[in-house]
Amino acid sequence: MAGSSSQPELGDNVRKEPGPLMKLILQAGRDKGAPSQGLMEPVEKKEPEKDLNWYLPLYKAALRGDWESAKNFFNQDPEAITAKITKVSETVLHIAVGTQRATSFVKELLELIPTEALVTLKDQAGQTALHYAAIYGNVEAAELLVTKSPELTNVWSGAGLLPIHLAAGYANKDMISYLFTVTRDDVEPSPFADRSGVELLNLVISAEFYDLALYLIQLYPKLATLRSPAGNTALRVIAGKPSAFPSGIRLNVWQRLIYSCVPVKFGNVYSPAKIGDMENPAAGNQMSMLICRWVHFFWEFGSSVCKKCHEATWEFIEWLVPYFKSVRDTRLMHRQTLQLIKRLCAEVAGLDYSSAASIFDGPILLAAVSGISELVEEILESFPPAIWSRNQEGHNIFLLAVENRRENIFNILYQMSEHKQLATQLRDVKRNNILHLAGKRAPPARLSLVSGAALQMQRELQWYKEVEKYVLPDSKDARNSNGRTPAVEFSVEHKDLVKEGEKWMKDTANSCTVSATLIATIGFAASITVPGGNNSDSGFPIFHKNTAFTIFAIFDALSLFSSTASLLMFLSILTARYAENDFLYSLPRRLIIGLTMLFLSITSMMVAFSATIYLVFGEKKAWTLVPVAGLACLPVTLFVTLQYPLLKDMITSTYCPGIFGKRSDRLLF
Repeated sequence: MAGSSSQPELGDNVRKEPGPLMKLILQAGRDKGAPSQGLMEPVEKKEPEKDLNWYLPLYKAALRGDWESAKNFFNQDPEAITAKITKVSETVLHIAVGTQRATSFVKELLELIPTEALVTLKDQAGQTALHYAAIYGNVEAAELLVTKSPELTNVWSGAGLLPIHLAAGYANKDMISYLFTVTRDDVEPSPFADRSGVELLNLVISAEFYDLALYLIQLYPKLATLRSPAGNTALRVIAGKPSAFPSGIRLNVWQRLIYSCVPVKFGNVYSPAKIGDMENPAAGNQMSMLICRWVHFFWEFGSSVCKKCHEATWEFIEWLVPYFKSVRDTRLMHRQTLQLIKRLCAEVAGLDYSSAASIFDGPILLAAVSGISELVEEILESFPPAIWSRNQEGHNIFLLAVENRRENIFNILYQMSEHKQLATQLRDVKRNNILHLAGKRAPPARLSLVSGAALQMQRELQWYKEVEKYVLPDSKDARNSNGRTPAVEFSVEHKDLVKEGEKWMKDTANSCTVSATLIATIGFAASITVPGGNNSDSGFPIFHKNTAFTIFAIFDALSLFSSTASLLMFLSILTARYAENDFLYSLPRRLIIGLTMLFLSITSMMVAFSATIYLVFGEKKAWTLVPVAGLACLPVTLFVTLQYPLLKDMITSTYCPGIFGKRSDRLLF
């Protein structure tokens, strides 16, 4: 506009330049150190930060995978694509990768985010979206992220962890397998070396992915000899996993049978034997070479057919009974664990003496406490001096085995030479020898494995008697820091268990006495008032020539005599003195006899009653035997179901070889 002034009008939204005087005032204020406030130093206005509730609709859209709602939000607020929308500074991408149904949402969102910005989008803990995908196990989202920005796999969080570490920490096996293939190893620091590598190995073991751990050790053997930032080695971590070993699980008879029969791996069930050197046959002529090739061909063909049949059979069995698959997986896990510890021990044993000893000390002691005999044996075979490892209280593996009642560790003594004489004579810091520790009460977790206070007391006596065989005569009278001998220690520690055992035995005997008395009464009454009555002339029973009457007479007498015998045995239990040593054989033997006689009396009474029913109501009606016999089996079956486990445990604990003895042919120095 011609002649118009270049100065803005008052209504324009502009900031006026300060005049020369104002500039001097401002400069003087700065020279004196005065604060610039008000008109002294105009500042540029900033928009206030948005409240997090503003992003709540976007948060919900990301959780639902609702891209249309999110797109409308982005049109309204473009900065929300990379904005921090939660109090821990998560972006919408962090939220979206946390749900499987938002895969298409993530794909569309990545189109709006620049590639170079992905590595900078981090939450308060320094974690990228790939860290979140690893935590949630969202493999599809991880593939989208890595495809757009491969550098994400090697971005460290604030805690010094890569996405693959978090995948292992949250036990996402599919995610670990994927990240194994895309995480770069040619960068510094390497994810699979030094502390990062051993941290990854320990996390994989903690997640019980032993096949992946074995794979890691095969690629990076040195990880077996390193410690994590927390000071743990791979052996130390696996020593805290008793269930990963065969000795760490308890199986009944049927489970052991299935465990021993199920194949570990279908593809490796059968392997062809070597018929001979096919390229250099022993005969050295063309005819023998031809014969060997034909034999090898038929062997391979037969093995392949057998293998496929075996696979098909077990697949069908697993389809019918899914439990078989879980047993097979358990056995496969045990096989992988044993291979893993063998490899770990071999690597550690290759170090110098002091380094190997420091690494083996913790795992072998922890394995002794946990009862992992396989790990203890492997360590002792790889590094025999580990047997002298001791904890802060002065306990070696055998003292720990006795203190924690780990019979599978104590049984290693049976696989040793005369070195066991020295290994069992140590004392701890409280001057307890191994017999003192046997005199202490077992930990509650181990004591509860035995049913009934009387059987628990019996097990404690068995431990004391077994350990007593391995100590010198003067050790039996040695005193600890409390001035107690092993025998006194045992009495003091087990006085409450003796009372509990006495109460348990008397309660059991009282309950069974009532049943035995009732059966004896019924048997005696039935023997006087026989079915059908007596002949008034001769006095003989009317049915005395009937076979069913003979059966009745025999089993009624057997019921009376056996119930009377069981009654006497239970009375002897009630009047026993209940000394400590009585729990070893005397009291269990009486209860075994009493329960056996009671079972025999119940069975005999049912047979006699069935014969009576047939005599009175079933003449010339043979079909009545079927329902009568079926009903008669009901109380017998109930007795067996309810009392047989107790009877079996008592017979096994009292008369069978027991928990002690040689369990392996593996000889240890």
